[in-house]
Amino acid sequence: MRTTSTFSILFWVYLKRIKNNQAPLYARITVDGKKLNISLKRRIDTRLWNANKQRIKGNSQTARDLNQYLNEVHSELFQCYHELRADDRRITPQAIKSKFLGDDNVRIYTLRDIIAYHNTKIFQKLHRNTSRLYLTSQNYILLFVKKEYKREDMELVELDYRFILSFENFLRSLKPRHYQKQIGNNAVMKHIQRLRKMITLAYHMEWINNDPFRKFKQKLIPTHRGYLTAKELERLEELAINSRRLNTVRDLFVFSCYTGISYTDIMLLTKESLVLGMDTYWIVIKRQKNGNPVKIPLLKKALDLIKRYMTDKRSLVNNTLFPRISNQKMNAYLKEIAPLAEIQKNLTFHMARHTFATTVTLTNGVPIETISKMLGHTRLATTQIYAKVVERKVYDDMQMLREKLEHKNDLGTPQFFG
Repeated sequence: MRTTSTFSILFWVYLKRIKNNQAPLYARITVDGKKLNISLKRRIDTRLWNANKQRIKGNSQTARDLNQYLNEVHSELFQCYHELRADDRRITPQAIKSKFLGDDNVRIYTLRDIIAYHNTKIFQKLHRNTSRLYLTSQNYILLFVKKEYKREDMELVELDYRFILSFENFLRSLKPRHYQKQIGNNAVMKHIQRLRKMITLAYHMEWINNDPFRKFKQKLIPTHRGYLTAKELERLEELAINSRRLNTVRDLFVFSCYTGISYTDIMLLTKESLVLGMDTYWIVIKRQKNGNPVKIPLLKKALDLIKRYMTDKRSLVNNTLFPRISNQKMNAYLKEIAPLAEIQKNLTFHMARHTFATTVTLTNGVPIETISKMLGHTRLATTQIYAKVVERKVYDDMQMLREKLEHKNDLGTPQFFG
């Protein structure tokens, strides 16, 4: 039989809704610190209310009738509580309220219910990589419930602000098996964000009456997007590599540096992705991540790499422009290449996309709006995260301004110094 540590009933008057000395009367039930109010559909004269005794003052017939009604409500609520215990059902304020109001057969949804519904109805709209991340978050949610509450599941009506904070602390202290350290702040916020989306879905479907996230604020820490400088990119391009596998990985990385195309999209490039424009070839695709159309005019270095690999046997097998290599191997091989090119950075394939946004385009005067289009971003703000203005760009801009000002001075503009 399930037990509960505390159960109490409180009658109170909603003074904020007072009108002509009349205010609505409520019963508040509390189970293990969780509270829920029940409207008793009565209004009383606030001047006659005894807040300490939670009853009407006086001996009038009206006072006796109302006090008798409150005694009956009190007894019925306690009866509902004891019946739930006797039936070995989970005791929550919502369960007691439902039984009291006569709708206790209404289904009470749980975390596993919303997870199952989300995965059945929403997964088909998500990219498989996003779906995989949801599965990880869902596993963490259920693991948290098991460790924190000693249960396999939890009713959605039980979720509150304290639950969210406890889940956040759980994630911050968690050390996944596949990871060598604790989860970072932004990863923690992403897991909570996925929980929030599922709970919001439940709220919109009216599975719950209150949104436990209404007071929660996400705290994302701005991250530095690593990229290669022009010198580092040049060293990488000119590096003599004897290994065929490393050479291929280096070339794929360089291709991304000159196109901004992500690993996933490069692996799916075919001859159909190559379109002849007015005076050069373009890559025309839809991003796998968000379905946004992308059109990129090819620079000579990128076009030369396509010509080199489109007839490679490894490409012909899959009818793709480049040989297919797993992302895991790609990043592992880049770790081998970095020291050979004297690059003191954690070289990952995604860094090529950042390099395109900064070193190749932005620092060479390409407008950020154009860069955003080529990267396939929905919002310009997303591009601004990638395309950090590097010191060289700031220096060049100031040098241009200096030359303009000096030219004006040569034409007779008054000088301030010397």
